Amino acid sequence: MVGHVLLAAGVFAAGAPAAPAAAGLSVMTWNVCTGTNSACRLYRAGAVELAGNIGTYALNQPVKPDVIFLQEFCTGAAGTLELWLEQRTGRKWTIGSWDLVSHDGTPYACHPDRLGRPRGAQSIAVAVAGDAATFETHPLPAPPWFVKRAALCATIPARKVHACGTHLSSGAQYDDRQPGAPYRTRQIKRLLEIAVKPGHRTIVGGDLNVAPPDSGYGSAAGRRAIAPVYRAYQECDQRGARRTGRRTRESRKIDYLFAPKGTVRRCHVEHSVTLSDHQPVYVKTAL
Repeated sequence: MVGHVLLAAGVFAAGAPAAPAAAGLSVMTWNVCTGTNSACRLYRAGAVELAGNIGTYALNQPVKPDVIFLQEFCTGAAGTLELWLEQRTGRKWTIGSWDLVSHDGTPYACHPDRLGRPRGAQSIAVAVAGDAATFETHPLPAPPWFVKRAALCATIPARKVHACGTHLSSGAQYDDRQPGAPYRTRQIKRLLEIAVKPGHRTIVGGDLNVAPPDSGYGSAAGRRAIAPVYRAYQECDQRGARRTGRRTRESRKIDYLFAPKGTVRRCHVEHSVTLSDHQPVYVKTAL
């Protein structure tokens, strides 16, 4: 068992005006750290609180996303987030999410909220505004002793865009613990294969848990693992010819957004965020 895709139907805000189609496509990625990490401020946040904070960071930044990648999200908040976004943007939103599952196939549950209410499973999610989208889950190689991993891809026919978000193994002792980042290397190789969809342009990213190739930190194996993605795509925060960027977790960059080469128009990293141990990253593209 590798989990399932949850399509949160939501309700389009009554009487809200339809937003005009914007030129280009903007994408946000954020590991919200709400499910199981007690060191994060959104840990055990209820659905309304979680949706409000995610939505606020989606709408109140210089780049306002049409697509949102989330990691360490809780499936129980998907419908609330969808409704929140619809009511405040006047656009229809559709959210797909995939539950992480443990090595034995059981859901990797989010801890209950502060009132003891269940919040579903820890997950990755992709939210799409305006245009109809279909979602597909692609399993990734993963250590057999810890949680399964996957990429969740949204196909947006009106834009001819294939948007894939993921959360790779961490490299910690409990996850991809052998030397040489073997599982993250295989995960990234498979992610590159998954991201390609004939007739569509690709956006791919999320919490990849490796350092940029020219950053000088992190494991050498992790830096080598991500290098092929830089060869295939343009990373939103790449600094000139150097394959690096601003920090997204503590002092390091491990969160990414890749687009077709030559299409990145702006990249923003919101460093004011203290709710999670990750900063959100935003890209504006010409897609």
